[in-house]
Amino acid sequence: MPSTIYYVQECPTCGRNLQVRVKYLGKNVVCQHCSAEFEACDPNSAVYPPSESSLSLLERVDELIETATRSSIGLGNSTTASR
Repeated sequence: MPSTIYYVQECPTCGRNLQVRVKYLGKNVVCQHCSAEFEACDPNSAVYPPSESSLSLLERVDELIETATRSSIGLGNSTTASR
């Protein structure tokens, strides 16, 4: 009996790690935890996460927060005192 090969991919919606069969690469799959639909893709590839994935959006948010913190725009830090 041939064994099934899986890889681990994070659900772009709920963030849980899922075992996805290799034969589903490039196809839409559904998360068994939150029922979100997303494209199964290799997390080690250069095209991960897919552009429509919320993971890419979350990465962009992290970049913007880091940029704001470095440029002292501040997230709740005010450089002027009110009188």
